[in-house]
Amino acid sequence: MIDRVTLGTKSDDSSADMMRQLLELRATMARDVDDAGRVLVTNDGPGSSQLFEIGVDGQWQQLTAFDDAVVGRYLPGDPRRLVMSVNPDGNERTQLWLLDLDVEGARPQPLVHDPDHIHTLLDVSNDTVFYTTNRRNDVDFDIVMRTVSTGKERVLYDGGGSFDDLAVSPDGAWIAVSRMTLLAASSQLLLIDTTTGAVTEITDPKAPGEWHHLHWVDDTLIASSDSGGERFDIRRYDVTTSTWQTLLADPDADLAAVPDASGRRWAIVRSCNGIDQLSIREGEQITHVTLPGDGVLTFFTDLRWSPDGSTLAMTWASPASPPEAYTWSADSGLRRRTVSNDEHLLPSLPAVQLRHVPSFDGEQVPVFVWQADDPDGSAVIYIHGGPEGVTVLSWNPVAAALCAAGHTVVLPNVRGSAGYGRRWVSLDDIEKRLDSVADLAAIHDWLPTIGVDAKRAALYGGSYGGYMVLAGLTFQPERWAAGVDIVGISSLVTFLENTSAYRRVYREREYGSLAEHRDILEAASPLPIIDRLRAPLFIIHGRNDPRVPLSEAEQVAAAARANGVDCELVVYDDEGHGLAKRANRLDAYPRAAEFLARVLA
Repeated sequence: MIDRVTLGTKSDDSSADMMRQLLELRATMARDVDDAGRVLVTNDGPGSSQLFEIGVDGQWQQLTAFDDAVVGRYLPGDPRRLVMSVNPDGNERTQLWLLDLDVEGARPQPLVHDPDHIHTLLDVSNDTVFYTTNRRNDVDFDIVMRTVSTGKERVLYDGGGSFDDLAVSPDGAWIAVSRMTLLAASSQLLLIDTTTGAVTEITDPKAPGEWHHLHWVDDTLIASSDSGGERFDIRRYDVTTSTWQTLLADPDADLAAVPDASGRRWAIVRSCNGIDQLSIREGEQITHVTLPGDGVLTFFTDLRWSPDGSTLAMTWASPASPPEAYTWSADSGLRRRTVSNDEHLLPSLPAVQLRHVPSFDGEQVPVFVWQADDPDGSAVIYIHGGPEGVTVLSWNPVAAALCAAGHTVVLPNVRGSAGYGRRWVSLDDIEKRLDSVADLAAIHDWLPTIGVDAKRAALYGGSYGGYMVLAGLTFQPERWAAGVDIVGISSLVTFLENTSAYRRVYREREYGSLAEHRDILEAASPLPIIDRLRAPLFIIHGRNDPRVPLSEAEQVAAAARANGVDCELVVYDDEGHGLAKRANRLDAYPRAAEFLARVLA
């Protein structure tokens, strides 16, 4: 039995043991809900995230047993069926499967399979799935509508590009899609007639701004956008009049709406400073839902209403609580539908404090500080990916374990992060890349004000956060004592040259293009100045990473070792951009904890 982890109390457990304890805790994500109140969830207890159905009586039934992570949706209509996508060994060439839930003992059957290409499930309607695929030329993604019962497919859009959101209208006549543009942190909305294939641009592709959380109410499209403003507000587009209207805005927060199919009930999420609030609106009546504490509704799984609008499924997590599935209904209110971990196994953690650090140009960098009552004086700066990502008050077992080991953990939202307005997310674009790295120096110099020995501070991050680790260690070598780089970029030039073809143009809009900004990319890269690296370095990478190729880790490790730097590279053959499998997480992250305990002692 694992003992409860209590911070502020010295323990005989090693840093690696603390890490294993927290990594063993399960995460459950709500994926869908039906009219009967059954909830479709993923849970990573089997070793990777697999699909389960939670009955009204609370009984769990495991639906999938793949080696790799799975996500899925109920397919509306009869018989009861489930559509799912599987990511083989992290290579992101997702394949679609179908499971008949009315047949006892049925196993998932291939629905759309071509292992050389990507198939991304975006939405479902009666007997129909909508997905994107790059099988035409490996670069552009086409939108395909497939009738499940007949296997008949129609390509609805093949005009090039990449899509991150799609919603089909209630009558199936239209789909709205969010198409990435060549402007940083921007997308465009297209309206596509599913009968004729006619495409209508309903937003300007040259206007900066993103469009997310697409939903329909009759002939009205609902979306969240920061186009033309600082924050995400809630807007609607009337197909019959071709007009936009802003429904709800907040100057201090990002907003998103999830209406039910009838438009009678709306779930409104307000996000500010890493904390989410939820309200249900029905006509003039507003019900503020009391969530279990300060935390977040994990929008990467989205909130979903049952088809009849009676039940809302969601996932909630906090720094002290792994993700669990909840439902809300007018009759029952908020109900926790899953209990994935024994309560006594959950860590006892101090509150995370929001602070602001003055940077070189007067900007204030928001940071979350996690500090035990009796810290040992060392610090780990834990940097999110993206770069247009954000650190929120969610479950982070690695950060929690580092705090439990005595490190003060600082989680910054350096310039370029989302969640703080459009101006902030744009402050690191292209020639401003090193300004975000300068924010790290400001954080380092601020550490003594919270009782940290600045000579015992390390950098830790994944993906773009891994780039920031390497940049901090090379551009500011006198400041940092160590670094942990997970699937990070060592050269912006070689990264763009070698990343998957379908991603390159969209990464160039943020970092700069090889054709026009090579000098800027070179100047902001850690690899050309790797001879400045002196601090010990621990690197984790997946061999199948299609985003940041393994070569980024291999070249920096070889250069560091050639210069006599203590550098360890750990590669996982069955992983891609990050570690999706429990066994690999239990191997890699405790080793990183042991590394930090040694070099920061």
